[in-house]
Amino acid sequence: MKKVGILMGSASDLPVVEKAVTTLKEYGVESEIHVYSAHRTPDEARDFALSARENGFGVLICAAGMAAHLAGAVAANTTLPVVGIPCKSSVLDGMDALLSTVMMPPGIPVATVAINGAQNAALLAVQILAVEDGKLAAKLDEARKAGAEKVLRSDKEVREKLYG
Repeated sequence: MKKVGILMGSASDLPVVEKAVTTLKEYGVESEIHVYSAHRTPDEARDFALSARENGFGVLICAAGMAAHLAGAVAANTTLPVVGIPCKSSVLDGMDALLSTVMMPPGIPVATVAINGAQNAALLAVQILAVEDGKLAAKLDEARKAGAEKVLRSDKEVREKLYG
């Protein structure tokens, strides 16, 4: 199975990114994490992206706040799917990161999740890998079914509480 590479623009993004790592572990997907900045370590970020496919990665997740150019810089150097996580900052509550991540030029796509949406970034990575992995697809189906059952239990509990 292919691995998921996770890049953070700063170690301060770790509390957000840990949710992605946890979710990937739940699905049995190996990940590798690095702190590379699009601005302060552009060569390292570029080199990682350029060699990611040959190093066994199938999807890359990039988390960054503020200007949030990391996902775009990585996507410019690979044809692997890149999922961007815009991270909330104290300045504009993450809207700057969201716009920087989602507004990519034609030809350099970055799939973008919600601000601090690391769990969905991981799930999107799992879905991408599941295109070629039936066991992973089955795990996703099971999780969706469990989620639906949880909502239906809540529905029943609410109706019983209100109507007896």
